[in-house]
Order: sequence, then structure tokens, then C-alpha cells
Amino acid sequence: HIVHMDLPLGVKITVMRWKNYIDLRISMNPMEGLDGSCGNFNGDALDDTAEAIMSRIGVHVPSGSNLFNTRADTDVTMTEAKLLELCSATKASQAEEACRGELAGLRGAASDPDELKLCVLEHCYGGNEHALRMAKSLGFVPKTHRL
Repeated sequence: HIVHMDLPLGVKITVMRWKNYIDLRISMNPMEGLDGSCGNFNGDALDDTAEAIMSRIGVHVPSGSNLFNTRADTDVTMTEAKLLELCSATKASQAEEACRGELAGLRGAASDPDELKLCVLEHCYGGNEHALRMAKSLGFVPKTHRL
């Protein structure tokens, strides 16, 4: 199922709904001060790495900025659990400490063990564009899954 949206200010969004995830395509003109998960539209790819973006805007949507009234339930998949096991103990410990702080202000998220694990996963692999390839090479993801 594909949903097309034409929004104000020339923003166009295409949502491709799959069985267990969605893909989004967002087309728009640059806006002053724009920053987000995909970067900041300044033409400098070097400051659009996952680490740079997280340092500017954080890992999660602040509780006052969420468009939804409730948070979706989260589940850790078998692949995500295996990848968590592969994250170094030092990095995982640092990630867990950071995540407890990040999740503290989000309704219900701080007490959800799966939310904490997914946050740690983001810290361990968020900047790693090869995480899916690694999961495939270890047999955690079917080889037919697209990158």
C-alpha cells in the first residue's frame, strides 16, 4: 500500500507500507533552521552522519514535540537481540546510561525494557551503515532482504 500526501509549503510525502515497517520519501524545498533524521539541508554531507545529527537533535522526539497522543508498543526482534549481543560491553554500557537519560522525559518509555534495548541498539549501530550487511553475513536476516 502506498499513500501520497501533498502538504503545505510544497512538502510531498510518499508512505510505502510493508508488513513490518514503513518507508517514507519526503520531498521539499530547504527551510531555514531545518534539521532532522535525514540531515539539515546545508549541502554538507559530513555533518549529516548519525552521530552529528544525534548530537544536534538527540535520539528521540522530545515529549512536547510528538505528533501522537500515545507511544507505539515496541518489540525487540530476534535480529535486534543478536545485534545487541554483538555490541561491545563498553559501548553498550555507555549507550544504556545515555538512553536512561534520553528516555526519562518520554511518557512510559523509561520503564519499557524493549524501548531501552532499542535505544541502546541505535547507539551501538545508528551510525553504522553496514549493520544490516553484518546481520545478513551472520545469518540473522534473510539474504533476500533488501538493503
